Amino acid sequence: MKTFFIILLILIVAFILMLYSLHKMTRAGGASGLIEGRLSLCPDTPNCVCSEFKNDTSHYIAPIIISQNNKVETVTLLKKVIREMGGTIQVESRYYIAATFTSVIFKFVDDLELRIDSDKNIIHIRSASRVGHGDMGVNKKRTDLLKELYNNKSL
Repeated sequence: MKTFFIILLILIVAFILMLYSLHKMTRAGGASGLIEGRLSLCPDTPNCVCSEFKNDTSHYIAPIIISQNNKVETVTLLKKVIREMGGTIQVESRYYIAATFTSVIFKFVDDLELRIDSDKNIIHIRSASRVGHGDMGVNKKRTDLLKELYNNKSL
């Protein structure tokens, strides 16, 4: 019985050390940024979604359609929605926004990137975890909420 508790204690300590290590790793780095004017392709892991590459079916999500009457306020409105969702804007330009979201419990950092294509009246979205393999659907849920809030405010 004593051996069981020792093994259990070792496993708990190892788990805590692993979480601490991931926490440190997630603080390093940043958003991928634009590559040749487009958002980055998602890695092979299921912790990323992106609207930029339709042929990447395992990661693809639909972009946001910019309504004609709201074209001028797009960046301002997106920044407001990101802040309401708990995000922190890291980079901002006329056609690109990068923000971070930090998980409540383990303080893992995820990146959200938006590329505004005013010629096609769409906003491309990429949301990805910095570390780990899966994300329990967090990035997809984040982009769905972003779309919903943006569309509700742009009416």
